[in-house]
Amino acid sequence: MRSAFIVSHLLMAIALLLLAQSWGWVVWLLVPLALTFAIGLQDMLQTEHSIRRNFPLIGRGRWMMESLRPFARQYLIESDLDGTPINRMFRSIVYQRAKGDLDTLPYGTKINTYESGYEWISHSIAARNIHELDCSPRVKIGGKDCQKPYSASILNVSAMSFGALSNNAIRALNKGAKMGSFYHNTGEGGISDYHLEHGGDLVWQIGTGYFGCRDSEGKFCADTFAEKAAQDVVKMIEIKLSQGAKPGHGGILPASKNTDEIARIRHVQAHTDVISPSAHSAFSTPIEMMHFIRLLRQKSGGKPIGFKLCIGRQSEFIGLCKAMVETGIQPDFITLDGGEGGTGAAPLEYSNSVGMPLRDAIAFVEDCLIGFNLREDIRIIASGKVFSAFHLVRNLALGADLCNSARGMMLALGCVHSLECNSNRCPTGITTQNPKLIKGLDVQDKGHRVARFHKETVHAAVDIASSAGLASPSMLNRSHVQRRIDQQRVARLDELFPYPTAGAFLQAPYPASYRPYIQEASSEHFMPDNYLCHRC
Repeated sequence: MRSAFIVSHLLMAIALLLLAQSWGWVVWLLVPLALTFAIGLQDMLQTEHSIRRNFPLIGRGRWMMESLRPFARQYLIESDLDGTPINRMFRSIVYQRAKGDLDTLPYGTKINTYESGYEWISHSIAARNIHELDCSPRVKIGGKDCQKPYSASILNVSAMSFGALSNNAIRALNKGAKMGSFYHNTGEGGISDYHLEHGGDLVWQIGTGYFGCRDSEGKFCADTFAEKAAQDVVKMIEIKLSQGAKPGHGGILPASKNTDEIARIRHVQAHTDVISPSAHSAFSTPIEMMHFIRLLRQKSGGKPIGFKLCIGRQSEFIGLCKAMVETGIQPDFITLDGGEGGTGAAPLEYSNSVGMPLRDAIAFVEDCLIGFNLREDIRIIASGKVFSAFHLVRNLALGADLCNSARGMMLALGCVHSLECNSNRCPTGITTQNPKLIKGLDVQDKGHRVARFHKETVHAAVDIASSAGLASPSMLNRSHVQRRIDQQRVARLDELFPYPTAGAFLQAPYPASYRPYIQEASSEHFMPDNYLCHRC
């Protein structure tokens, strides 16, 4: 193959040189010939890729086809139900609602309703008239120690940092939040000028890197925190323990995205990889964490304080509940991220195989709060894969009070599912710091799209609740949703996730399904005593 390549190009070069003596216009053909010859020679001499070395020039087709594969599959091959992590059906519904296009479906469902795992909500003969209901329902967040409770929408912008997203993406999300009266979670990257530009409500997320409220050594600084938390647009503060994309792993900001501006906001060195620690340094036990929550509540002037996590070992969360009971200090909300991952760049193993999936986590956390008599004052926020109103109402039925959406909001911004989020080459200007790509994202237009997607999705959720005979989505519970187990069996969610008796986790005998977790849980340390291998 290699010798044939050399001989053929040499013969062509000689022929063209002879022709050039009679026809001068032929000379220009030498340029592409020389170029392909040089590329082929380079392929033959390099040692990195065997295919290019054995099949010079032609072997490059493999990389061309591989780079085009995601786009060919998305636009030419996959059906409405194919495509991961988001199939075309859900991408389409977000686009349609964001643009205000027709969002109805002709000719019936494309889903196999007899497939195991299929879920649906039970409607009622006594359905309510949606025109008589509040189509912008709110949820009060703030427990007994909160002095400045916040009234939140049931759908909001999930945590995405400036740095992970471009400045125009942050502007558009915040503009949409302002227009639609819902909150915008800052992500752990801190509060940037772009978060403040349109005055949308903010939930300030504080991660293990304490970006925006850290000292020169990267530790938490209470004074800096108090200064920024006092801003009126900051409605709530969220302590990030872990995220679904990479639970138990610190956040990652690649050096290519860490500009001088981002470094100034985060108080880090520019143009370097910024990897947050895996654990907090401000506390190391559940009880210490409760005291940290009280400190943030005091320093913020009494604003709602909560924490976000992906559930891992069940006993560790139960240890947090025990600490709440023992100290009398409670968070105002708990945000749950699913182990199925999210917008964050993460190692494959973490996205695929670490952390509890969201639906299981919602039921587990609500059970724990009920079992410890903590449910009344603590709101549960579900974050993960909320694209349609059914995703929203299913989470509410399982036990959530409200939801956050990251990928849904990105699609509303114009994300085309190119899967370039971690490369700084996002073609829509959303997940990049490349100014040439960012300028393509029009803040005015995309801000309206975000607000419209939110409004239409919430309206559809209220519509579904009214079909179930309910006056509000807040009335949903596990009995309203059914799941196909297999071809012969169907079960309601309250059968799959039965509610515990209030206070059942406070003293023995504990419910059998939770007994091992409760017994090994401790308020004095996160990891249980028997965590280590018995053979060690």
